[in-house]
Amino acid sequence: MDGIKNSPGFTARMQGVFWGVLGWHDLDALWARVRAQPEGWYASLVGETPPDAPLAPDALARFVDEVDALLRREHEYDYCGIVYTDDLESPSFVKIYDPNNLGSSCGCSTVKIPPRWVLSRIPPERVEDTAPMPNGRRRWWQRLFAQPV
Repeated sequence: MDGIKNSPGFTARMQGVFWGVLGWHDLDALWARVRAQPEGWYASLVGETPPDAPLAPDALARFVDEVDALLRREHEYDYCGIVYTDDLESPSFVKIYDPNNLGSSCGCSTVKIPPRWVLSRIPPERVEDTAPMPNGRRRWWQRLFAQPV
């Protein structure tokens, strides 16, 4: 984890090089790698105040379970393609796009759509999103982390 501390900041990492997680089996492998080292992960909702502490291992497992179920339920394709990571073998930064607000997640459009959720090993910074946050997504997030609605 020392390499992470010496790496560029959150905003620079958001703009860095990412690998697409194309197949659902690839997403399963990514989650397995995340779960294998559960300490030190931050989960943030883009457009909202970022957390100031990493997730407890059980909260990380809950987040992974819930976001995985949401993606498989709402991304009605036989492939994933909406999750990106900095390293497929040793992830430390994962961008997860909302199946209901994709725009052009590859960044080839002139309108830049940020991911809905970010999972990172470095403390997150606020990422602005000009698109309105659907109330259902906000409630999902609040329920996931047991915050008052």
